[in-house]
Amino acid sequence: MNNSISPPKSGQNTKLWFLKMVSGLVIVLVLSVHLIVNHYLPEGGLMRYEDVIAYFSNPLVVLMEIIFLVTVVPHALIGVRSIILDLNPSKGSMRLINRILVLVGAMAIIYGIWLALTVASQV
Repeated sequence: MNNSISPPKSGQNTKLWFLKMVSGLVIVLVLSVHLIVNHYLPEGGLMRYEDVIAYFSNPLVVLMEIIFLVTVVPHALIGVRSIILDLNPSKGSMRLINRILVLVGAMAIIYGIWLALTVASQV
């Protein structure tokens, strides 16, 4: 029987593997809404500044965009970590890489949330 879900890689704990799987599903759902609303509904395929401000006036939109951000960043960084694991780094190197990835992810999420809330406050 062919299992379509890949197991965790060596060096990748089950929690990170599960987070990657669940976040991938959330990303597909939220990205679908994001693409439709931002690129298919606006005339010409792009929203103007005024359109973005009006779009962000809805608190559900702000929440959806933050959920998108909070799922995409860890998913992407877990993917980067997974690629690095393929290179068989030492445990010490992996600890440093993990810290760097967590720091980059936290900074990206904090900035993204700040930006979403700043745009939403322009209404």
